Amino acid sequence: MPMVEIPSVYESMSPPEKEVAEFLKSKGIWWIYEQPLFVTDDKFRPRIWTPDFFLPNLGVYVEVCGSSKTDYSFRKMVYKLEEAVVIFLHTYKKGWKYFLVKRLQEIHDKRKEIMKGFY
Repeated sequence: MPMVEIPSVYESMSPPEKEVAEFLKSKGIWWIYEQPLFVTDDKFRPRIWTPDFFLPNLGVYVEVCGSSKTDYSFRKMVYKLEEAVVIFLHTYKKGWKYFLVKRLQEIHDKRKEIMKGFY
């Protein structure tokens, strides 16, 4: 039986997504590409969306915004309604790596503060 070559997940990524994937990898952050997320849209219809990355150890999704021409306001509104923790990462802007690390730290700090009440 011939061996079937499994395509790399990188083959289906855009160049900005590949850059983010490599950055996360370099920081030792495990990610899942396009992990399904169940949401309810503005008309209360169930939907399955696939944000670009899910960071399972951190419980955070990352949407890679590779262009300033795309309007992400609807997605932001739906994610907020769902209380999903999603970082919109504008990779076309200088300093996106710093922004990502800073947001992850802010989320971590906020969670630590919430958990103080349980100890």
